[in-house]
Amino acid sequence: MTIDGPDSAAHGALPPGTLWTSTDIDTLREKFYQLYIAVEQSPAATAITDTEGRIEYVNQRFLDVTGYRREELLGKTPAMIQSGMTPESVYRDMWATLRSGRVWKGELQNRKKSGELYWEAETITPVRDDRGRIVNFIAVKEDITERKRQEDELKVLASAFETGQATLITDPEMRIERVNQAFTDITGYRAEEVIGQTPRLFKSGHHDRAFYARLWDSLLKTGHWQGEIWNRNKYGDIYPLWQSITAIRDEAGEIRHFIAVFHSIAERKQMESELERQATRDHLTGVHNRRAFDTAIRQAIRQAEQGGDAFSLLLFDVDHFKAVNDTHGHDTGDAILRRLAERVGHSLRSTDLLARWGGEEFAILLLDTPLKGALTFAERLRQQVAATRFQGLAITVSLGLTDYQPGDAPDSLLSRADAALYRAKRSGRNATRVAGR
Repeated sequence: MTIDGPDSAAHGALPPGTLWTSTDIDTLREKFYQLYIAVEQSPAATAITDTEGRIEYVNQRFLDVTGYRREELLGKTPAMIQSGMTPESVYRDMWATLRSGRVWKGELQNRKKSGELYWEAETITPVRDDRGRIVNFIAVKEDITERKRQEDELKVLASAFETGQATLITDPEMRIERVNQAFTDITGYRAEEVIGQTPRLFKSGHHDRAFYARLWDSLLKTGHWQGEIWNRNKYGDIYPLWQSITAIRDEAGEIRHFIAVFHSIAERKQMESELERQATRDHLTGVHNRRAFDTAIRQAIRQAEQGGDAFSLLLFDVDHFKAVNDTHGHDTGDAILRRLAERVGHSLRSTDLLARWGGEEFAILLLDTPLKGALTFAERLRQQVAATRFQGLAITVSLGLTDYQPGDAPDSLLSRADAALYRAKRSGRNATRVAGR
């Protein structure tokens, strides 16, 4: 069948014996020409083949999509544009459908002359003559490459939405429109419990107004904010998150959605806390180590300089500790140090800081404590230690005490306390001495 040959088609269009006039033929040719122009200019790629699939006609849109010239296609089969990516079963189904006289509809991935792959939605219709025999097939094709790309992208996004980090989507007024399963896993809230609500539902009270002001300033100016935030879950538990919020704008620049993506960092924070504890704690006794003490005394000096807060420093060590180790062994000595640290720790306020200074020597920072109060504490501590059995042994300690003086540096404070401790030992041990007295 040819679209530009009206004569043969005309004889099938009218009953046998019809007399044709030249006017009839001209009119019919004009109508066929109009049909040809309409198909040629159609935005849908169109091809006509014979019953064996050999191409007899393609329109301009078909040429534009495939990149072939018309003479390269005529007489060939659509195998020229097959990509090899479409399963053979699709073609078997297509030909079975067409040869049974039915219309076939489907999607095929084809290849342009340039080698580029593209997707088409095709409708192929059998064409019958006046005796009902199939004489041609007409294929009308729509390039759906962009639609398939968008579908694939949506599938990826949907997969990420459901299997990735906790995600919530809000409207411009921050009313929640959608959440995923990971959101429920972290917050405890089901979708139906939060849709229509705002994220104020999760506020923990951990952050002040300035925090949220900075968040919104960044979000509205740059379209993005990320950082650590503490929220409250359905059960009242407060937990840390790492959260990223993005403002989604339309073509006019108006915000249409906010997307928040977050994950719990409670385990990481716990690990950081443990690492910090290990870095600032003595491995034997569990009290603060010298590094932590150095930080604390510098901070105490800064506060005293700024606000005039008094504080005192106490150094003490175990009397005759070498003899204990030599006589009873290092395991016993270690056990005594652990028990001593525990006993002293029970005597301290939450604002005081106990540190192992080295060996059997310890330091105590007594914040907001003038010298007189510190001396009372030191004497009470000395007496408590002397009255306690450690691993079945009687142990005593010697103590050196000083207080902060304007202009003191950590070294000067420690030097005075150490000198006082030395005097306590020289005086016979199991004694407290105050620097400068």
